[in-house]
Amino acid sequence: MRRGVRSAIPTAAPRARREPRARFALAALAAVAAVGAAMHWLGRDPDAAPSAAAQARANPAGHARDMQRAEFDARFRQAVVMLHAHEYEHALTALHRLIEIAPEVPEVHANMGFALLGLRRHAAARDFFVGAIELRPTLANAYYGLAVALDELGDRPGALGAMRTYVHLSGPDDPWLARARSALWEWQSRTRQE
Repeated sequence: MRRGVRSAIPTAAPRARREPRARFALAALAAVAAVGAAMHWLGRDPDAAPSAAAQARANPAGHARDMQRAEFDARFRQAVVMLHAHEYEHALTALHRLIEIAPEVPEVHANMGFALLGLRRHAAARDFFVGAIELRPTLANAYYGLAVALDELGDRPGALGAMRTYVHLSGPDDPWLARARSALWEWQSRTRQE
């Protein structure tokens, strides 16, 4: 080092001055963390439900089931909205995922049939309506969709039978009942003429 020129490198003395500050900062940080943890622990209601993360750690299978159920509900609502908006391709995407999640739910199969009807894929729609009916023989709207699909496929007797079943299973306040009776009347008239 040259004489008369001060070094830019700090000497040990300034470091010694900084050391108590560093210790104080660490102590203050530790104290704040300890007080925060204590407040969190003491402020916790013992009867409160555990957090989602705690539940997931405590019961991973139940957590996975809950997450799957939440996904199912969200996708089902999404598919129904898309069906009503005549976005059949998008509805099919959501419905395919629903079948992967819960293949035993007949309403998913029936909605898949209605999406396929919207795309004019009548044979595939018929198969999904039949699958829905196999899963739940009293699912009225599956018979309605099956009747429409069978009529489009040229199976008038099958269409009449499915629509009669729909009318039989439907309640008096069913919004599609008038259409079903109209279709029955029309199909029966055509059958007599042929």
